Amino acid sequence: MLMHSKKTYTVQEATRKLEHYCAYQERCHQEVRKKLESLHMIPDAIDVIIVHLLEHNFLNEERFAKTFVSGKFKIKAWGRRRLTYELKKKDISKVNINQALAEIDNTEYIEVFNDLAEKKSNLITETNIYKKKRKLIDYLLYRGWETHLVYEKAKELFG
Repeated sequence: MLMHSKKTYTVQEATRKLEHYCAYQERCHQEVRKKLESLHMIPDAIDVIIVHLLEHNFLNEERFAKTFVSGKFKIKAWGRRRLTYELKKKDISKVNINQALAEIDNTEYIEVFNDLAEKKSNLITETNIYKKKRKLIDYLLYRGWETHLVYEKAKELFG
């Protein structure tokens, strides 16, 4: 019978591996913990490695939250509600979420929203005005834009 042995790592090896993992891209604690579990590290070793990563600034949730918000807002045009939801799923603290969201310039936020709404509105091929309006509203709400903004914009575009 052939036994498949799982590769095992010493704490030092796993630490180096996770330093690279965190240096490549900002990570949150949850991602790092999952990665260490996938390397079959025991809970005590996981804690030791996470403390090391925090002490050496490889892991910083405030920085992660700011980078995440900035990237998803600029690249995916997510609104504040979606950004908050996704960060909460990653167990990011309310304080870090609020600090990250505060970095979004309000003028830019509204510009991105208006551009997104107008582009999407022009791309919806639906001929029925009510269905077209509904599709736009659903799209913008899914992307996490605030309800009042979405409905005001839909009214502005479709009456």
